[in-house]
Amino acid sequence: MHRDNMKPDSERMDEELRIIISGGGTGGHIFPAVSIANAIKARHPDAKILFVGALGRMEMQRVPAAGYEIEGLPICGFDRKNPLRNVKVLFKIWQSQRMARRIIRRFRPMAAVGVGGYASGPTLNEAARMGIPCLIQEQNSYAGVTNKLLAKKARRICVAYDGMERFFPADKIMKTGNPVRQQLLHCGLSREQAIGAMGLDPARRTVLMVGGSLGARTVNESVMSHLDDIRKSDVQFIWQTGKYYSADIKARLEAAGQPANLKVTDFISDMGAAYRAADLVISRAGASSISEFCLLGKPVILVPSPNVAEDHQTKNAMALVDKGAAICVRDAEAVAKLVPLAIETVQDDLRLASLRGNILKLALPDSADAIAREVVRLARGE
Repeated sequence: MHRDNMKPDSERMDEELRIIISGGGTGGHIFPAVSIANAIKARHPDAKILFVGALGRMEMQRVPAAGYEIEGLPICGFDRKNPLRNVKVLFKIWQSQRMARRIIRRFRPMAAVGVGGYASGPTLNEAARMGIPCLIQEQNSYAGVTNKLLAKKARRICVAYDGMERFFPADKIMKTGNPVRQQLLHCGLSREQAIGAMGLDPARRTVLMVGGSLGARTVNESVMSHLDDIRKSDVQFIWQTGKYYSADIKARLEAAGQPANLKVTDFISDMGAAYRAADLVISRAGASSISEFCLLGKPVILVPSPNVAEDHQTKNAMALVDKGAAICVRDAEAVAKLVPLAIETVQDDLRLASLRGNILKLALPDSADAIAREVVRLARGE
């Protein structure tokens, strides 16, 4: 048993909160983690929060940028294509467990939170072994490998979808939803103001196409294959190509002729304004993005990425499609179908209203606060 957890309840109530939050690898893990930390800080400004991430992954930059301290572990995933390299991976796992143990002993957390991703495995394993209460947050409708392995050791499991009893013990599950980027929810612009700020026509229906900060090749090829359809339509498009594809797209558009109703950018810094401007969104089916669409009531066409573990993006998308809350286009069919379907859908008032109403029913507001309350309860021994 960890020595701090042997203290009387009255002493633990008065003690300064100390929380470890671990995980990352993608924005879908990092945004919820930072939102949970912010919610804890809002309730308990003096709380000490330490992040533990994986060296070389994006959390090592994003978390300090959000104002929090982070320590990195040398953990990485198994190489399924080259099994011989996994000897090195096993050594890194052992090394990460030792480092996590030292971090925990030095920081003395009262509770540990895992949001998925490589680093959360050794961190929460060691925390649980030392008697520290653990909470895991699963963003997807299909549980990740790390969280499934940690479930037996966790006291609470916060989820965003129904039916998660097939992965986790039912008595530990709380349906809280996924924390989202708060600035998206507090955009002060109207639709007309947002469209005007982007130099677009308020009288035209607007489709926003995003593939993440790096872009999505399938979404980009879908646009390039239907430039004439876009040009002839009475619809305007905001297209985030992603920085990785930006130079190639620019050259191809110069050769083909860019439609006047197609606004192209490699990166959108103000996603709150972009969402406000959009009548319809085209996106991958990451859990964090879906939670944002639910809270904003955005009609969406989801194109699940085929390059994710256990095809969980398709499962995320179908959880919405089954409730009439989204449209799904398979990655393999997107180049042929996506843009014509978007042009048709964004001009169909009844379809948009149905999608908007159904996706709003799935919204779970105040997710970060709900999770933060549970973390504090665990830390206080409640």
